[in-house]
Amino acid sequence: MLTLKMLRDDPKGIVEKLKIKNFDAQPIVDKVLELDTRRRNFQTEADALLATQKQKAAEIGALMKQGLKDQAEKAKEAVAVLKARSAELLTKMDEAASEMERNLVLMPNVPCSLVKPGAGAEDNEVVKMGGPEVKLPEGALPHWELAKKYDIIDFDLGVKITGAGFPVYKGKGAKLQRALINFFLDCNTAAGYKEVEPPVMVNSDSGFGTGQLPDKEGQMYHAEVDDFYMVPTAEVPVTNIFRDVILTADQIPQRLTAYTPCFRREAGSYGKDVRGLNRLHQFDKVEIVRVEKPEDSYRALDEMVAHVESIVNKLGLKYRILRLCGGDMSFTSAITYDFELWSAAQGRWLEISSVSNFETYQSNRLHCRYRDENGKTQLAHTLNGSSLALPRVVAALLEDNQTPDGIVIPEILRPYTGFDVID
Repeated sequence: MLTLKMLRDDPKGIVEKLKIKNFDAQPIVDKVLELDTRRRNFQTEADALLATQKQKAAEIGALMKQGLKDQAEKAKEAVAVLKARSAELLTKMDEAASEMERNLVLMPNVPCSLVKPGAGAEDNEVVKMGGPEVKLPEGALPHWELAKKYDIIDFDLGVKITGAGFPVYKGKGAKLQRALINFFLDCNTAAGYKEVEPPVMVNSDSGFGTGQLPDKEGQMYHAEVDDFYMVPTAEVPVTNIFRDVILTADQIPQRLTAYTPCFRREAGSYGKDVRGLNRLHQFDKVEIVRVEKPEDSYRALDEMVAHVESIVNKLGLKYRILRLCGGDMSFTSAITYDFELWSAAQGRWLEISSVSNFETYQSNRLHCRYRDENGKTQLAHTLNGSSLALPRVVAALLEDNQTPDGIVIPEILRPYTGFDVID
């Protein structure tokens, strides 16, 4: 969430920067500043009334000592009127502050200077490509056909049990899922991330803290009786570990990793984008989360991007890294790098990871702070990244490694799967 101070200090700058995200912030900025002026005027009047009340209280004491009871009673009546007005002003101040907050949460994060303008995905910048060229055998199949051929993923059975977007993994398909989860977690812990296992349901405060609420409420599965939300990503529960926390100097930075199933409605998704594993309502993902000092967060972002790249390289898959333009960025991000894998069988790129720096946007909502070397409390920077999301990794692994004799498992995964080939 943007702070009131940011809007006070540079309202025009905020409006101009948010234009990069194709967001017109001017009406909200004007409203917030008007409410701030109103609240401060109420505060000024309330302070003046309090000073008058103190003065009247002293007068009442003096009058009572002089035996002027009638005058003292009149002074008490005047004080009662002042107190009533003070209470009214405090209510108005609270109402103005609440309305300010309701407006502030409607504004997305300000993109950093590296982010370019753009309408959408077509304007994203490719910053790097890597991995081997994919040579498919004659008669190569997309992953949903391979899944059926080798009986490793049953999409129809998932529809029967739950609905579309909830596949059932079977046999070597289930083992491949488990292998990838363990492999990703091992890569992350070897890089210094501490593994945690968080809940997969969160309360509304947690959803608000990381920016999913109110922005993405319609995309989250909601258990209304308990007011719990199924997690759309492990980012939500893991980052909320630091909600209302002040970290000491020796506790920052924080590096955590977690595996969770993830749940997303993905409303409005149709056509080829949803075939097979391309877009699911329930899927597995391993996440990395960092909490950093502001001066260290962009170095940390570069480290996270390099780390995710190293995992993709170990799998031997063709990939590209994109820096998202303003029009394709999330509501909460200051900058995002996406990783995509090439699906030769589908002839398209598949997103498998987003690595983002949120700067202070989440930490302001979370009240996630740290004490600097001078003992002053500061807002931390939060970052997170997929490391990695499984469905499209599995899709690319199946498609790119298919042979006439079966699907060859990358060597790095064989100690985890216990088999070399799906046949």
